[in-house]
Amino acid sequence: MSKEADYGIVLLTHFAGGEGLTYSARALSDETRIPLPMVSKILKVLTRQGVLSSRRGAKGGYSLALKPGRISVADIINVIEGPIAMTECIGTPGECKQEPVCCIRSNWQVINQAVLDALERISLQDMTSPLSGSLVPLEAGRGNELGAPQATS
Repeated sequence: MSKEADYGIVLLTHFAGGEGLTYSARALSDETRIPLPMVSKILKVLTRQGVLSSRRGAKGGYSLALKPGRISVADIINVIEGPIAMTECIGTPGECKQEPVCCIRSNWQVINQAVLDALERISLQDMTSPLSGSLVPLEAGRGNELGAPQATS
């Protein structure tokens, strides 16, 4: 995920926490400590894609165009970066020189779908507070062949 998408999620979470409020780009920059040029760039993209609405004038600014519960993290990433793809062959089939002989493409498709499903299940509303439930720990011994740290109970 790019820094731009990360910042987009931070900005939209800020909007969701003050649902119905209107913010200027400068106020968002000050409150989130994201540089103003980056904030302005992201706000333009989100407005153009219909996630935010904007009003000009003294009482103008940006506000959410949709309810926070109807916007998923996947939606935000997709709007800012384009389709979510873990590898080149998932996002743009035919672009990878290895694709005709690749034996792991189907595995990447499964992984990509799992990541996409997880991101689709988390809404912008969810991002305004800690998620309930606990994370699923990795199974002992799995994924550690390359020296990855083991999950502890």
